[in-house]
Amino acid sequence: MPTKPRSLSKGKEVRLVVLLECDGVTKRFGGLEALKSVSFGVGEKEIVGLVGPNGAGKSTLVNIINGVVRCDSGSIRLFGRDITGMGPEEICRMGVGRTFQMAQAFPGMSVLENAMIGALFGSKGHISARDARRKAMEALESVGLSDRARELAGRLTTAELKRLDLARALAAEPKLLLLDEVATGLSPRERSEISNLLRGVREMGASILMVEHVMKVVMGLSDRVVVLNHGEKIAEGAPSEVVNHGQVISAYLGERYAKGGRRC
Repeated sequence: MPTKPRSLSKGKEVRLVVLLECDGVTKRFGGLEALKSVSFGVGEKEIVGLVGPNGAGKSTLVNIINGVVRCDSGSIRLFGRDITGMGPEEICRMGVGRTFQMAQAFPGMSVLENAMIGALFGSKGHISARDARRKAMEALESVGLSDRARELAGRLTTAELKRLDLARALAAEPKLLLLDEVATGLSPRERSEISNLLRGVREMGASILMVEHVMKVVMGLSDRVVVLNHGEKIAEGAPSEVVNHGQVISAYLGERYAKGGRRC
């Protein structure tokens, strides 16, 4: 179904086939309104960056899309189907994979067995252990962990755990990949490798919604950027437009990102 994502430039319209639609999503935790009527979409084969200060509501929004947390009002649609209130296992089997801000694994299981969980959990029907192993090995290969497949996951470094978290999500063969700070804490070389990997994921047909604080990664990868502040969407548009938006600079980026003065 075509849509017109909001642009910061007057008169600019970009039509996309919508994969994910968030409409008026609101979430309260006691007296705190973590999200206030947030609306945006993600198109097919599109990479959308979701940025904002700490506590802006980014991870909460990802958790709602993923079904881990339920919103108080608003709706989430995937492929035009309302998935509001569905559990994470149902949403995963519809083609949504995710990583977590704090990457974890089952330390007593091998790296391969950890990745197989994604293939098994994300399967729409019966899948054999052989097929799950094949998908897991392909995912490990893509993130550069195939040579560690037989090792215990408990021996991995923090950076390697992030790669394993991504491999587990990719083993489910998602159409929509939700990433929560996948590049945070990585070295510049590792960030470059992850960026190249995600471009490849998009080329294979998946869409990506990424929460990230490393602005060089966000601006280098994203087709569009959505900015949250105190639970509200304050801007949406191309990276070059967002970084020069006055409200975004004031709330999050700072003057060093404005008018050609960006440094990462």
